[in-house]
Amino acid sequence: MTELPDRVVGDARTSDFGWNLLTDLTDVGNRMAGSTGERRGAERVVEAFEAADLRNAGLDEFEIPGWWRGESSLSVSGPVERHHENSHEVIALPGTPSGEVTAPLVDVGDGTDGEFAAAEGELEGAVAMASSRTPEGRDRWIHRMEKYVAAAERGAVGFVFRNHIEGALPPTGEIGYHNRPGPIPAVGVSKEVGDRLSRLAAAADADEESGNGSGSDGAAEDRPTVSLDVDCRNEPTTSVNAVAEVGPYTEEAVFLTAHVDAHDVSDGANDNGAGSALVAEVGRLLATVEGDLDTRVRLVTFGSEEIGLWGAYHAAETTPEEEIACVVNLDGACSSRNLRVGTNGFEGMRSTFEAVADAFDAPLTAGETISPHGDQWAFVQEGIPAVMASTTSDQSGRGWGHTHADTLDKLDSRDLREVATLVAAAVYRFATGEIEAEHRSRESIRDAIDEGYVEELKTGGRWPYEE
Repeated sequence: MTELPDRVVGDARTSDFGWNLLTDLTDVGNRMAGSTGERRGAERVVEAFEAADLRNAGLDEFEIPGWWRGESSLSVSGPVERHHENSHEVIALPGTPSGEVTAPLVDVGDGTDGEFAAAEGELEGAVAMASSRTPEGRDRWIHRMEKYVAAAERGAVGFVFRNHIEGALPPTGEIGYHNRPGPIPAVGVSKEVGDRLSRLAAAADADEESGNGSGSDGAAEDRPTVSLDVDCRNEPTTSVNAVAEVGPYTEEAVFLTAHVDAHDVSDGANDNGAGSALVAEVGRLLATVEGDLDTRVRLVTFGSEEIGLWGAYHAAETTPEEEIACVVNLDGACSSRNLRVGTNGFEGMRSTFEAVADAFDAPLTAGETISPHGDQWAFVQEGIPAVMASTTSDQSGRGWGHTHADTLDKLDSRDLREVATLVAAAVYRFATGEIEAEHRSRESIRDAIDEGYVEELKTGGRWPYEE
């Protein structure tokens, strides 16, 4: 395979170009999908594309179902009376409807299939609460959307998503219904608030089992009752993709992508300012060896990933499939310098990243599960070879992601340079010589999707295949 020239590796290891762009993106502030800040972030990426001498740099606008956060509160009544309305305690989840509900609280733990099944008889008319944690030993991550869908499908009237990372950090994130808004109000609460709610629910369950509860229904009268009050707007608006190209004028292109939008509660440093910065930096590095490339490389930072992958779908739907050789999508790729690649079963792309990791003596984790979460899904569902590249860290789940704490101080410029080197080397290989990434049929992708994701996609109205 073709190796990235040493001088480009040296450039990548000493460059401040990507880090400066990342710093500027975090300083934009709110980059929520459809916001002025999102467009400002995309415009800053275009400036970086132009500074890197990439051609056809510009913005591509499209329509989205926008969502705007209002104030939310959560009140607890029962053995303990508490009211939470501060942003470090409770926030709405994008895609939720406005509304008020009051109902008994049912804690479904980590929200696994088994825990939802065990609580099924209690969830009708209740507020379901699930942790953001995925238990160790699972073969795939249990996404927030899957937990929300499971709660709504079992008759819950509200949903509480509690963080498992301490620090007064309520998690946010899309609830996963294509036809917005979703069916039930949903909020994220901090670990501290969630632990209190879980403790109260557990105490009521223990009293019920021992027969020490008051009233004819045992502990039923002592079970905590939760009142959710969610204010938000679901209205159409527009978003933008930032685009550019490098390499020869070939019909087929290798796509290098990330998303520039971020949740409004944070600076979106690792998720996903870093990804956008890496796209521009890798584009800059490839421009220095443009004459080596046999295949055009198209660089895209998508808008509106966080509320439904709208920018990725726009790109996939407006680009003929035969013009997309493969897609390398970057998301959450600066929490360390330890690369992880979700291959979605595309072995040719996996082998390329493995070869790069071997060449640089770098650690690499690879997963085969086909995931509908991340911009690569808009291409994977059509059988187009696409992977998601991220980094691993000691924190489980998203770590600081989707919280107030996703800030620049959590990241290290040395990690960004290392990841830029590895990704540039991989994209260079895809764009020089024969691309080892075969397209698959839509049917083969459909049949390989995990049953849990199938249920989530169907319930959320995001299943892309005819029955």
